[in-house]
Amino acid sequence: MKSIVAKGLFNSHSYPEYRKLVTDLLSQGKSTGNDQSESLTHYTSLNEARMNRLEKTIKISDDVISKLQNLDNHYIWLVISEGWCGDAAQILPILNKMALASDKKIDLKIVLRDENDELMSQYLTNGGKAIPKVIVICKEAGIVRADWGPRPKGASELMINYKKEFGVIDEKIKTDLQLWYLADKGISVQEELVQIMENIKYNRL
Repeated sequence: MKSIVAKGLFNSHSYPEYRKLVTDLLSQGKSTGNDQSESLTHYTSLNEARMNRLEKTIKISDDVISKLQNLDNHYIWLVISEGWCGDAAQILPILNKMALASDKKIDLKIVLRDENDELMSQYLTNGGKAIPKVIVICKEAGIVRADWGPRPKGASELMINYKKEFGVIDEKIKTDLQLWYLADKGISVQEELVQIMENIKYNRL
């Protein structure tokens, strides 16, 4: 395992630990990350409400559960995130439920982007530090097998097309993106991650 990834794992949090960290910082009027501002704290507060809702409403399909439980190895999903990130708030509860449903085949760990710049720099998207980023690590072999993120294909296309047309990422597209996630109900994240895990299982990655 690369020392950068190993260091990220050492610095990582379980899902409950991550949730508690974000909540505790919010109670102090703060967000995770190097930058502190009212807007980031506001986004973090919105995300807290979203995650609370998603934890109650997201359903993992029986097909996805079956495929996860039938993986032939054990894996770590190391996710690069921050509490203020809207995409992370939509995706992390799904990943957590998938890990919990996997019969211990998947161990979810979360690492903060700004505290792990070296790791983030290894997993840039078009040169940018877009999050969340899922790094799929095979426990037995101790190697990275794949990565995914920062958002499902449909959501990425929505953002790309809007930026092409209007040249900016503004509040309207941020609202449209959240509505996309609401309508999708976590299905795209489940399908894309399971496809990656299936590709690893059958040596297509």
